[in-house]
Amino acid sequence: MTLLGNGTILAIIKIDQSLHEPMYCFLSILALTDVGLSMSTLPSMLSVFWFNAPEVAFDACITQMFFIHSFGEVESGVLVSMAFDRFVAIRHLLHYASILTHGITGKIGIAVIIRAVCVVFPVPFLIKRLPFCHSNVLSHSYCLHQDAMRLACASTRVNSLYGLIVVIFTLGFDALIILFSYVLILKTVLGIASRAERLKALNTCLSHICAVLLFYVPLIGVTIIHRFGKHLSPVVHTFMANTYLLLPPLLNPVVYSVKTKQIRRRIIHVFQRRKNRV
Repeated sequence: MTLLGNGTILAIIKIDQSLHEPMYCFLSILALTDVGLSMSTLPSMLSVFWFNAPEVAFDACITQMFFIHSFGEVESGVLVSMAFDRFVAIRHLLHYASILTHGITGKIGIAVIIRAVCVVFPVPFLIKRLPFCHSNVLSHSYCLHQDAMRLACASTRVNSLYGLIVVIFTLGFDALIILFSYVLILKTVLGIASRAERLKALNTCLSHICAVLLFYVPLIGVTIIHRFGKHLSPVVHTFMANTYLLLPPLLNPVVYSVKTKQIRRRIIHVFQRRKNRV
């Protein structure tokens, strides 16, 4: 369902020339990121749940860890870019096309990817330097830095400090930028005289707000359970961990298909054409 949903979004944006705008370029990057995140996670999940093969090689675990964290960072960066897009579209509508050109949009996308790779690049080396001499049982069906780090039988202070710095200065900073963008958007919308125009402007942000909530709410939930839920059943930890990585890629295409008029119309048009052929 994740591959079908995101593949549909990508195909529609590629086919429909009217959707070759900054908003939909960012949506394409988000869809590709969701596909990458799913493909990074699913191999080990399927081996555990379908084939009862819970073992993973150390190097494979580190590789998966790198891609999962990288795609997570990219998704956070894309959500910030989309918030900026909505801010410009509502606050500077007349200058939207001149501010967010295709060149600027492409540079923003490249910057988001480079930031993610640079931030996550030290993680495999930080893990490989640690000795593992006790339990080697991970909490989840995939490899995360914080999960693998706790299995080490040496000091993990450097890993913990680096992880904390990354979370604060990337995910935390991104969340603040998104929040600040919507404060400015709300301020602009409240200044619009017509109630219908206010609702129309807010409606263009609704799908992005849902995507932000789908990304940050499970992330916050997993963080809280990791920190304060040590007494909870392992089932709760497993459920939240899988929800954190599987839910956003699954529901993002649904949200954008339902809430974005242009994409919804195109999907309906494709189904109507197939029905007429039959």
